[in-house]
Amino acid sequence: MLKGTNQELGRPHNRRIVLETIRQHGPLSRAQIARHVGLTIQTVSTITSELHERGFVDLQPGVPKGRGFPAPSLEINPDGGYACGVYVTPRGVEAGLIDLSGKVLAHEAVDAPQMTADAAFARIGDLVEEMVARCPRDRFIGVGMAMPGPFDIESMSFVGPTTMEGWRGVDVHERLQEAVPWPAFVEVDSAAAAHCERLYGVGEELFNFYYLYLGVGLGGCVIYDGQVVRGAWGNAGEIGHIPLVPDGDPCPCGNRGCLERYLSLEAHARRTPIVGEAGWLEETAPVLRSAIVTIENLFDPETIVLGGFAPPELRLKLLALTAELPNSLASRQDRVHPRVMLARCGADAVLRGAASLAITEVLSPRSAVRSQGATGGAATDPFAKAGSARIA
Repeated sequence: MLKGTNQELGRPHNRRIVLETIRQHGPLSRAQIARHVGLTIQTVSTITSELHERGFVDLQPGVPKGRGFPAPSLEINPDGGYACGVYVTPRGVEAGLIDLSGKVLAHEAVDAPQMTADAAFARIGDLVEEMVARCPRDRFIGVGMAMPGPFDIESMSFVGPTTMEGWRGVDVHERLQEAVPWPAFVEVDSAAAAHCERLYGVGEELFNFYYLYLGVGLGGCVIYDGQVVRGAWGNAGEIGHIPLVPDGDPCPCGNRGCLERYLSLEAHARRTPIVGEAGWLEETAPVLRSAIVTIENLFDPETIVLGGFAPPELRLKLLALTAELPNSLASRQDRVHPRVMLARCGADAVLRGAASLAITEVLSPRSAVRSQGATGGAATDPFAKAGSARIA
């Protein structure tokens, strides 16, 4: 569950936790928030006063329940802030505008297979400006960009049809920050989608799950105790290059039998013209089941969430393949949720997650970049006093 810290240095973290709690469970009184996050009422009162002053939350009259004056309640103000999510894939670029409630207000897409970095960032600058023009400019918080991972692996990053070929050596964050005049952050697409699912999907009731991301390639991300686990270099949970099939198909990474060669939209597009979709599903079934068992034995999640931007009907067909699974650590008598379930966030999960990441990192500038492994920029602290130093 979301928990704060009563140490003064944890104030930015507490601010984010309080804001997320209000968004997920509001309207809530200050006392209810304090119980949710484990902070004192005084600490919560100070934070919520800041949030209300900046317009991030609204204060509503309490509902009378007997004698005395009812405590006022707080709820998120959707119009209190806005952020832009950008998603770059081998198929093109998308951009979306979200408000503080996570609602997508606008969406634009550019279809352009394997765009060069120069072309992509030029488009990104234009797309972000279009998004910002649709909201009060002084309420715009930042930009989060997602792209296929893993990051910074010589033999895997920007290699092969499931990555951004030709982007080797590009400082992605630096180029993004040059393209947009707002705080900018970069994240792996699977982690951005998992971040969205944590905030707006199954994460409202589950705190430990694995997000299996089916995109052009295959990725994944662990949510542990309600937080995105990023690893030492931000690539934790990436399973696309596990060589699961002995002596299998060659992979651009140099190995054979890598999982994403069989389970990904690239694999689907490559194989269905040859064997048909039913044939592809039959080929994929044992590989998918082995992947599920591997994830369960490695991470012991409450469930595996099948998401990504694959069409919903295709994800449903893949989910049906998991009706019967081999034995694993997940074969428990006391299970509450199925071993595999569909993501609740739709095809815009990456955009929503990337934009929400920008909000999180600007509001909690000390903790987010270091703890989640995302690449961040010089975030302007909206709570800094006039004339004080900006927090990076």
